Amino acid sequence: MTLVVIITAGSVVSCKKYLIENPVASIGPDAAFSNVTNATESVLGAYAKLAGDSGYGSRFSLYYTVDNDEMVGPANASAPDNDRRDIDRYEANPSNAQLELPWEQMFAGIERANICIKYIPKMAAYSSGSTADQTALKRLYGEALTLRAQFYFELIRNWGDMPALFVPSADQPTLFIPRTDRDVIYNHLLDDLLTAEGLVPWRTEISGRDERITKGAVKGLRARIALYRGGYSLRNSTGTMSRDADYLTYYQIAHSECSDLIARRDEHTLEPTYQGLFQNNIDAHTLDPNYEVMFEVAMGGGTSTSDSKLGYYDGPRVNALGNSSLTATPTYFYQFDPNDLRRDVTIAAYFTNADGTKVLQKLIGLPLGKFRRDWITNPTISVTSAAQYFGINWPILRFSDILLMFAETDNEINNGPSAAAISAFNEVRLRGFGGNATLANTAATPTSYAAFFNALVNEREYEFGGEGIRKYDLIRWNLLATNIASTRANLTLMLNKQAPYANLPQSMYYLNNSQTLVYGNSLYATTPAATPANNTKVAWVSSLTTAYITSVAQLFQPNHGELLPIPLQTLQADPVLTQNPGY
Repeated sequence: MTLVVIITAGSVVSCKKYLIENPVASIGPDAAFSNVTNATESVLGAYAKLAGDSGYGSRFSLYYTVDNDEMVGPANASAPDNDRRDIDRYEANPSNAQLELPWEQMFAGIERANICIKYIPKMAAYSSGSTADQTALKRLYGEALTLRAQFYFELIRNWGDMPALFVPSADQPTLFIPRTDRDVIYNHLLDDLLTAEGLVPWRTEISGRDERITKGAVKGLRARIALYRGGYSLRNSTGTMSRDADYLTYYQIAHSECSDLIARRDEHTLEPTYQGLFQNNIDAHTLDPNYEVMFEVAMGGGTSTSDSKLGYYDGPRVNALGNSSLTATPTYFYQFDPNDLRRDVTIAAYFTNADGTKVLQKLIGLPLGKFRRDWITNPTISVTSAAQYFGINWPILRFSDILLMFAETDNEINNGPSAAAISAFNEVRLRGFGGNATLANTAATPTSYAAFFNALVNEREYEFGGEGIRKYDLIRWNLLATNIASTRANLTLMLNKQAPYANLPQSMYYLNNSQTLVYGNSLYATTPAATPANNTKVAWVSSLTTAYITSVAQLFQPNHGELLPIPLQTLQADPVLTQNPGY
């Protein structure tokens, strides 16, 4: 078998897009790892497998993450489509068109990382080069270990037990490889990340800024993987949801990592405003100054292999352009406190006309709002542009997750939250309410184990809506089936005008010809009899139907839908690989 390494050309554009991949050659390892520059390009080649349609450009960010209790994907027509809509509704089968390429891309990323992990420590400069070369190469080695961990983490949380490949394919005695229990792989990744922590720098230890991994990202990813290692998952061996008896061992790892990060606010902390993080930084192609986004996927280049469809597939349409395919459940919209500013960032209630005026949408059609075409700057997108790729980065890990993981693990370890856990929880909540402690009601934060856990379940939903986290949170808590059922039950109460939804407006009004969305009546009171002057009426709660309620995670089955089916092509190519439960 011939071993090749993909060398890429990195580029820097407006202090961004350092990781855009421009392949220029396929060469052997002697050349690829002959110097720091080439080794850097090889690691960038591994980074590149995070991006594009088959990475976090759409499949792992927008397709696989729904349906859940917050966001749903587009509904099926009269029959299965063997595509993204079947995945949304938990109807995917092994031949689904959206499974094979993402699976292959994650393993391609693992292969690229494995090559780097093998050869970088063998470079003469790794142990005997200049101080600068040794520092750079150790960072690259740590980055490769971290990237492999991220690729494997994504595979495991979608497909369960995986073939364990920790050396390049050229070194494998056979490429017919059975599954390895996910806990074995997770333990390997946790050890790898501990090693990587000692190799990559803190972000303040490097000059300039790009989208490469630093120590905060490594520690945060290690905390996240430890939580999943300690959480529930659908076991291939038993076909049931379970977690190990020693789960608190892994919660302690996550707790320690988060404690370290909270102690280093000079490295990462919250942005002052929730909306600003998305509108002024992520959507504006500007790296946030407080480094709240700790790990992100660099997107750019406008192609299906290097960019993302964020703002096109999911956000509010502009001049009838865009899909708006991820929409909030009505119960999620009304679960927010009216004073929680995160609601109107997470959920965009409007579409935009060519002249910039806003049009209110029906309650059952409110799109995800964090990645919006009309928020994109540097450069702005013309209202007539038919482009689908806007270069918006996908945020894998934010500092608010560190605070909430710390609070969650503290509550579990101590059977109730400490003052530090409550403080971390309140810090996230307080920002959601614009810093107003009275509106956030932080004085009422629960102090018992069960009540604090329930508050965390809700707070993570408010904080991370539409960021591809909720479905997997519910799985690791073994709450996905419960919350799907309760969402449908609450939607039925809303449809039937029963408490706590009895007084919601059946219709809403919005001001005509306005550049901002201005409601003509209350979101929380019954609809007035007369349409206000210069307003348009839109179906609101009255847009809810039995068919919509039925469609939410329509064919989800517990102990089955928590995992996707292994792609048929993969099973055919590897006769020792087995399918997931029920497929």
